[in-house]
Amino acid sequence: MVSFNYPTPQTDPLGSPKETLPTMYDLPSEYPEEPGLPDEFHDWQAHLLSLTFCPPHYPLSQIFYASDLNIYYDVHHPLWHKRPDWFGVVGVPRLYNDVDMRLSYVVWQEGVNPFVVVELLSPGTEREDLGEQVIPLPDSEPRQGEGNGQESQLPTEDKPPGKWQVYEQILQIPYYVVFSRYTNQLRAFKLNGTHYQEVEVQDGRVWMSELGLGLGLWQGEFQGINRLWLRWYDAQGNWILTEAEQERQRAEQERQRAEQERHRAEQERQRAEAAQARLDALMERLRESGIDPDTFFPDQG
Repeated sequence: MVSFNYPTPQTDPLGSPKETLPTMYDLPSEYPEEPGLPDEFHDWQAHLLSLTFCPPHYPLSQIFYASDLNIYYDVHHPLWHKRPDWFGVVGVPRLYNDVDMRLSYVVWQEGVNPFVVVELLSPGTEREDLGEQVIPLPDSEPRQGEGNGQESQLPTEDKPPGKWQVYEQILQIPYYVVFSRYTNQLRAFKLNGTHYQEVEVQDGRVWMSELGLGLGLWQGEFQGINRLWLRWYDAQGNWILTEAEQERQRAEQERQRAEQERHRAEQERQRAEAAQARLDALMERLRESGIDPDTFFPDQG
């Protein structure tokens, strides 16, 4: 069995955060008491997003995506984290240090922030997901302009900021998408300078030119459930197929080719039978006229 020497935390205060702060091996990967733990829809929806996330400008080895994986983002508070329902990163190795699957995503170790985050709204987390939650903090003054046009308050040393502030102000994630399965409403926000600006969703679709991909609402069956799902589409507007869908498509194309070949062979057989019938009728008319057809068609006798 091949063994790997994983990086361990360093203690040299003169080193960089990557060298001095905890790695993913040192940080907790689960917080069961957190609200909004995934239900069946969260699981399947995140899975479909992962199966269809194929940015064309990046090799598979430089694309990472995850669902319900902790993102550690603050070098001053190494335990502070957010846990998006789904997020995608480009320009980062698929495996941590090219050797291991990630236990969490530690920004100061990775050096690359997520490019897109998707939150699936649920009653317990909707206000925070939309940047509308006001957290009562002692000795802090509320201020306008934070979050989604709502009043919010600054975090303190022992209280981390909300999702919106982390995604917008700290990680500066270019695209933030929220979807409610209860209303089937899709909303998307694009980072404009230092703040999110809501972008227009046209026909249930949002194009992300930097990725060469778009995210949209698709009515169809996935895992035996027919409903509106979020999935990625390409520059031609075609839904990106999962491997299972590609296999079904190939099988259907092969079935259609076989059916076309069977139809062509049947047409050839019918044409041959019709030609033989016309020849037989001609020979019969010749006989009725007292002419031996074998004189003209010796092979037909």
